[in-house]
Amino acid sequence: MILLMKILIIALIGYIIGSIPTGYIIVKAFKGEDIRKIGSGSTGATNVKRVMGRKWFYITLALDLIKGMIPVLIAKYFFGLGYIGIIPVIAAIFVLLGHSKSIFLKFTGGKCVASGFGTILALDWLSAIVFAVAWVLIVKFSKFVSLGSIIAIWLTPFAMFIFNCPLAYVLYGLTGAVYITYLHRENIRRLIRGEENVTEL
Repeated sequence: MILLMKILIIALIGYIIGSIPTGYIIVKAFKGEDIRKIGSGSTGATNVKRVMGRKWFYITLALDLIKGMIPVLIAKYFFGLGYIGIIPVIAAIFVLLGHSKSIFLKFTGGKCVASGFGTILALDWLSAIVFAVAWVLIVKFSKFVSLGSIIAIWLTPFAMFIFNCPLAYVLYGLTGAVYITYLHRENIRRLIRGEENVTEL
């Protein structure tokens, strides 16, 4: 019963914090526009860059990263790991659900790359380094944020396995990779057609 209560509480914390629509708030506050009606319709940093430029891309990226970290750190340090590391993983899963299906935006949102990276950083910093290096290199040379995001997220569960993370972390890495790839399905179609937007870091 105590474990179940912990799971329910941390799931709620993860979902509510994950639901905070950082990109939407920034664009609405400074431009008065609904970012969901611009570009890809995502509330994430890449779409913010289309409206407000590179500086706000990095600000949104950082805020979403922090948003991903907070629930996982709360879970780890106040609720414990639980069975095979399940408690922080529950927090991480609900961050992704909140970010992509925000309760504040009628269950719309972003594609979970920055917030997902934040959860990975809070779970295992070594795996986060693998993610970050892969993302930066691929985006730098390909100019496609979506391609860097997809490849980086798929490297994460393998990094977690190599670094001997709890089984729950590895399974979260796999689940997150599948979910984030699904959220990028339109980007994948555009990449195949040669129509994906390029981005300079």
